[in-house]
Amino acid sequence: MDIIFSVVSSFIVEVGKFVCKCIYPQIENTIHFSSNTENARKEILKLREFKNDIKEKMERALREGYKPKPDVLKWLTEVDKLESEWDSIQDGILMMKMVAFKCCINCNLCSELSTRARNLIDQVCKLIAIRENFGSNLVVEDYVKKIEFIPGPSIEGQRTARKNLNEILQQLKDDKVYLIGVWGMGGVGKTTLVKNLNNELLETDIFSSKQSFGVVVWATVPKPTDIRKIQAQIGKRLKLQVNSEESIESIASKIHQRLNEERSFLLMLDDVWEPINLDHVGVPQPEDSPRSKVIITSRFLDVCRQMRTDKEIKVYTLDEDESWKMFVKNAGDIANLEHIQPFAKEIAMECDGLPLAITVIGASMRGKKRVELWKDALESLRRSEPHNKDIKDKVYKVIKWSFDSLESQDIELSSEQRSKHVNKRGGDIQNCFLYCSLYPVAISRDDLIHCWWAEGFLGVRNTYEEAYNRGITMVESLKDACLLETYKMDSVKMHDVVRDVAIWIANSFGNEHNSVIQAGVGLADISHINMSTSVKRISFISNKIKRLPDSFMECPETTTLLLQDNGPLVKIPNIFFLAFPALRVLNLSQTGITALPSSINSLHQLHALILQNCIGLKDLPPIGNLHNLQLLDCDNTRLHCLPQGMDKLTDLRLLNLPAADLESIDKGIFVKMSRIEMINMLDTISHRGRKNEMTLLGSTSFDELSYLHKLTSLCIRVDSSSILNKDHTWMSRLKKFCIEVGEGQFALKYNMSTRMIGVSKCENFSKGELLGMLQFASELYLVDCMGLKKLIVYNNFNRLKSLDIKDCSCDFRPVEEGSGQLDPLPNLECLRLHSIHNLKSVSDFSHCLSLSFSELRQLDVYDCQRLICLFNVGGASSAPKRLEEVMISFCEQLVELFVQCGSSQPTLVNSEIPRVRKLLLEDCPKLGTLGEPPNTWEHLEELSLIKCNQIKKLPLSIQTSKNIKVIRGASEWWSQLKWDDDNFKSKLEHCFLPNLD
Repeated sequence: MDIIFSVVSSFIVEVGKFVCKCIYPQIENTIHFSSNTENARKEILKLREFKNDIKEKMERALREGYKPKPDVLKWLTEVDKLESEWDSIQDGILMMKMVAFKCCINCNLCSELSTRARNLIDQVCKLIAIRENFGSNLVVEDYVKKIEFIPGPSIEGQRTARKNLNEILQQLKDDKVYLIGVWGMGGVGKTTLVKNLNNELLETDIFSSKQSFGVVVWATVPKPTDIRKIQAQIGKRLKLQVNSEESIESIASKIHQRLNEERSFLLMLDDVWEPINLDHVGVPQPEDSPRSKVIITSRFLDVCRQMRTDKEIKVYTLDEDESWKMFVKNAGDIANLEHIQPFAKEIAMECDGLPLAITVIGASMRGKKRVELWKDALESLRRSEPHNKDIKDKVYKVIKWSFDSLESQDIELSSEQRSKHVNKRGGDIQNCFLYCSLYPVAISRDDLIHCWWAEGFLGVRNTYEEAYNRGITMVESLKDACLLETYKMDSVKMHDVVRDVAIWIANSFGNEHNSVIQAGVGLADISHINMSTSVKRISFISNKIKRLPDSFMECPETTTLLLQDNGPLVKIPNIFFLAFPALRVLNLSQTGITALPSSINSLHQLHALILQNCIGLKDLPPIGNLHNLQLLDCDNTRLHCLPQGMDKLTDLRLLNLPAADLESIDKGIFVKMSRIEMINMLDTISHRGRKNEMTLLGSTSFDELSYLHKLTSLCIRVDSSSILNKDHTWMSRLKKFCIEVGEGQFALKYNMSTRMIGVSKCENFSKGELLGMLQFASELYLVDCMGLKKLIVYNNFNRLKSLDIKDCSCDFRPVEEGSGQLDPLPNLECLRLHSIHNLKSVSDFSHCLSLSFSELRQLDVYDCQRLICLFNVGGASSAPKRLEEVMISFCEQLVELFVQCGSSQPTLVNSEIPRVRKLLLEDCPKLGTLGEPPNTWEHLEELSLIKCNQIKKLPLSIQTSKNIKVIRGASEWWSQLKWDDDNFKSKLEHCFLPNLD
């Protein structure tokens, strides 16, 4: 029994111990539940503070392009797990409280939550300890930052620069654009613009995550271009390990591989002077990295083109208001002082909107209170002299780099070297550039090319056409290099600062370019002007010079003398030209001279004599000694006779001499000019009102032209007898011509590519007088002529593309069947009908002359008082399907544009005119509709309805058009139009432009 009791007692004791051991922690956890959960709450709050601090620092680091350390990312993940655990514990506490409220406390749940809280506290303490070990080093030290800040001036407040920046940002979003070229003249702010782009990408999240760049890389291209140095900058930015002894190809491979690791990249190459092969650098092509971009900045548009940029953005100079604000910013408020501001504004204007010049010159004047210093600086700028070293080094030399980069040899050449230099095939673009500085503002492009040609700057050219083409290439090259600017259609100009630099270069680097330039400064007398005997070029353009010195100092090396646009200059001293034995270019245009002195005949080296718009000039002295003369331009003069010795000008290539006032033209004069290429004897500013005094080229003189085998361009007026029964096959070698036949008045618009004939007051064409000439013409003007049907129907003019008929009578009955041939004008593209008073429709005109209008694109009908409709359509008749422009003016009887054949009343037509893009109607008071068939005007882009007040409603195809861009008319007419839907009007409201008449 004792044994049994002992065993049982031992068992009970052990069981008791085990039970106590099991339930004690639960009891303890239950007892300490409140303190455990409260401590857990406090630790979690502390951990969250650490987490938020790290996240804030991480977000800042990420914006700066840094990559967080893996341990930090792991720590943040662990924190998130503990926060989730704490949220679960809180849910359990809430559930326990709800149960306790209903009945009693669930001790098991209470113990479980208390245990989890204690475990949570332990884990939180471990994470806090790990956080303290991080210190401030949360990112990978050698990781490549996404974008690095680049120091530089801000464009804040600059409208022009901001507009350019927005344009680049827009292009960065375009998936079709990979390579962007930002170009403009030196100092205009290209680098500043792209630096601001870089920093804006750093500061602002302008893209969605899908479009953002993995890395933005900046590299400045060295001069001369060195691929290895470019690679070194990119490699350093990407933290690539590159051995200096590695090959360019090996480094390119590393760069290519590294950039391809990014989802996209932006590479900015600044200051590119010559085309760079991006493959050699190691830049992936767009197909390898579709969302990546490359931006280059360059002074040269041609560099952008050769690198095949997808988009070119030109950076322009600042406007006057922006220039002044920038100048004051750099010069300080002193520039606004009352006694200084007038001079400060003049200095700012001399900078002509060039940011570099404004910044440097403005800063150089900062703090200078004496007005004398401002006056001196202004005078220096006007003399094209840098008034201190900063301006010379930071402005003039910067722009001179563009000059140095031009494809030419060193400018410091001897005269003998120069002679050899300019005879090379390519020409001398540096001299072409410096020559432009002789002009004050606008420069006629053709006059400039003529002077370059005469100076020999265009190299060896066999013909004038070759020289002219080369001259155009030079002009475009200088424009692409931002050293010239387009001024007007046929003119160019130099930026003021660029011109100052050109003058500085010309006068600072040897006698070869030494010039006296006093253009546009208001000079009335030049006797006080100091110049050396070695001066090469003299420019007194656009002054008020009244007289020239009787005895001018000898200038044995002067090759150019420019005196044009001096209206008060009436007389030139007799021996004046003896001082210029080497002269090659002489320009006296727009002066008041009535004669030239005989000493001009001593200019044996003269290549170009330009006398345009000397309206008082009636005679020229003998010029037979000018054996080297290539260009004689007497446009808009009143010469009564050809100068003596003109037959000896055997090297003459261009003759521009209006015949309006010539009393006669000597027989045989043209035959002697065997090298002549261009003859223009039409007056550009008409004296044609003096019809009785006009000299027409006679039969003999016209025949002589056929012997000029180098002639390619001809502009003359001939009498009708001179072209009768002649062989005109020689005209096939003419590339362009403008021949006026008869004594009527013309208003022909001649251009360099025209092959034009104008005929006036010809009674009939029955004898085929014009056929020999017309077969070579592309444009024909007929004024007050008879026998139109006989001229056209019975012949074929395949080359004729434009026909202009005015005041001509014609029987508009259809051509008899079997007479003539089908469509004598198969390639006619433009038809103008003016004052054809018996014309009822253009269809009558086409039927009368058997025309199909298969290629007609432009139709202009003016003052045809009997015109009822434009075209009859239906059956065999139709409107021209290629018609794009229709202009109808002053046709008072016009009722409709298109009328169905066979209808007793005008009806609308169910046919389309699919190509009409421009419709201009003026003074057609009876026109009530444009036609309503569906889709008739769906391609229309421009509509003008002036004084066509019967049109009360636009066709539905116009009301609903998506292509219409401009609608012109009177405001009252527009407001009274009827619409099928008011929404149609609201959608077109932005297209309407009120007519101001």
